[in-house]
Amino acid sequence: MKYHHHGYVSHDPRIQAPAGAGIDRPEELPERVDVLIVGAGPAGMITAAQLSQFPGIVTRIVDRRAGRLEVGLADGLQPRSLETFEAFGFAQRLAAEACHVTKTAFWKPDPQNPADIVRVSRVDEDPHDVSEYPHLTVNQARVLDYFAEFMANAPTRMKPDYGYEFLGLTVADEGDYPVAVRLARVGDASGGQRIVHARYVVGADGGRSGVRKAIGLALQGVSSNHAWGVMDLLADTDFPDIRTKCAIQSEADGNILLIPREGGFLFRLYVDLGEVNESDAGAVRNMPVEQIIERAQRIFHPYRLDVREVAWHSVYEVGHRLCDHFDDAIPVAGKAPRSPRVFIAGDAGHTHSAKAGQGMNASMQDGFNLGWKLGHVLEGRSPARLLSTYSAERQKIGQDLIDQDLRWATQMAKSSEAFATHAEFEQAYLRITEFAQGFMTCYAPSMIVAPAAHQSLAAGYPVGKRFRSAEVMRVADANRLHLGHEARADGRWRIYVFADSTRAGEDSPLAALGRWLDESPESPIRGYTPAGLDENAWFDLKVIYQQDYAAVDIGRVPAVFLPRVGTHRLPDVENVYAALPDRDIFQLRGIDRQGAVVIVRPDQYVANVLPLTATDELAGFIRSFAARQQ
Repeated sequence: MKYHHHGYVSHDPRIQAPAGAGIDRPEELPERVDVLIVGAGPAGMITAAQLSQFPGIVTRIVDRRAGRLEVGLADGLQPRSLETFEAFGFAQRLAAEACHVTKTAFWKPDPQNPADIVRVSRVDEDPHDVSEYPHLTVNQARVLDYFAEFMANAPTRMKPDYGYEFLGLTVADEGDYPVAVRLARVGDASGGQRIVHARYVVGADGGRSGVRKAIGLALQGVSSNHAWGVMDLLADTDFPDIRTKCAIQSEADGNILLIPREGGFLFRLYVDLGEVNESDAGAVRNMPVEQIIERAQRIFHPYRLDVREVAWHSVYEVGHRLCDHFDDAIPVAGKAPRSPRVFIAGDAGHTHSAKAGQGMNASMQDGFNLGWKLGHVLEGRSPARLLSTYSAERQKIGQDLIDQDLRWATQMAKSSEAFATHAEFEQAYLRITEFAQGFMTCYAPSMIVAPAAHQSLAAGYPVGKRFRSAEVMRVADANRLHLGHEARADGRWRIYVFADSTRAGEDSPLAALGRWLDESPESPIRGYTPAGLDENAWFDLKVIYQQDYAAVDIGRVPAVFLPRVGTHRLPDVENVYAALPDRDIFQLRGIDRQGAVVIVRPDQYVANVLPLTATDELAGFIRSFAARQQ
């Protein structure tokens, strides 16, 4: 966290000074906005939170609820989401109040007495150690609260506008604010409507999305005709694994997925309600919670389940549906392609079962992907064609998610007899782990993802995949920390320069790169960052040396890695790092000892890997997505 560079402050440094749209922000919804987000769920809130860091952009987020979400809905947070929360500054605070899921226990019918269940194995939740973060469970409402706090503390002083219902929209062929959105106050008996004109609209309004329907898109897919009851419970029970994630198979009454929740007492049950007749017409959704509890009690036999309180419950039928496009720029034969103006995110674009814990997690990655792109286009940092990469990237991930979830939902619905051995069920679970944790996403080459021509220089940072953190030593203060945790959700690109084996100040490829970055008009620092802003305002440049931190003379580090920032133009000396002797990042992440440049997008995905000497390639890649500034 950087502060004091504009002068001494004594207040909470998380509260940024108001700027731009945050100065005298109107309480009433304006008639004209740059971005209107419909839906204050996970996808909408993270999009708004990212845009709250762009003071010159007027963003508003509306929701038909009367106020904040209080209970129910999603609860599982995968490690990739925690990495994302670190960028927004609340990962550690949320982890402190959440339930940490470290093991999954598998239960099946007792061979000696099949009417009873017995534990047969336990597995690590992260057997591959792919993240420093755990799998957590916590009420979705708390995630939204933290995003709301981040927005309120941002320069734009953003907050949701509750109580607005989306009625429809039209998109004009021209004009600065081409999208006209019709809204109505929820509960307004007068039937009054209002029109908000926007440059861009984001539909994050759920599986029954009105925004999606308004732009002529539809979810395509099938339902499995298999129903599940879900309950958040407080109960007196002698089941020994009540605070452990469990996959439970019974002989005759179906299966249960048990998810421990935050606070030490609450837990969630997904209860298998079996196949639903095609003529049911949704009647199963009206099943009384008492019937779901009775089935759960039979599955838990011989253990006692005395339910004292049901905090929330629902019944759903497993469905897997996806839109073939995530924006309104749908190709039409004979017509020139146009830039998108309306986008859908989260459940508006993809729906699936809840048991793999992907709904909230995947939805937030949609919003994180889209938010910075809107910010860059509206600020003039990038051309409008950048926005076409959103649908191209996230629609494919939506398909991958549904394919994977369909396989897992099918496994969970099987009876115990359907598996040749218990190990077969356990292996089916382990196969989905890395995908479920959010680490199998890999974006294809585009204007913001280069072909992996130099991947061997940084094998542990695959181009197109998320930047996997590792520990380093910050030279200025000898603090051991995670390199990835230093990247905030501020809309900046990251350029990580892994040095060659020479020392700071010696003539070397690193020194030559430092001069080019500091002097060349093709440099992202000198050619693209506007005059008058901090030198690192658009590109966050960091260097990591191979030597022990004590051998790095910070006074001989190239000046470009010590950018001058703030009102007083103070040098920022906290961008210089050294490898740790016991956990050498060069070894851990397969960095060539000749050095490498790893370019990372604002949403934490690796965009390119280059040699230290490839300044022409670096300049060409920056030109592909960045607009030159005067």
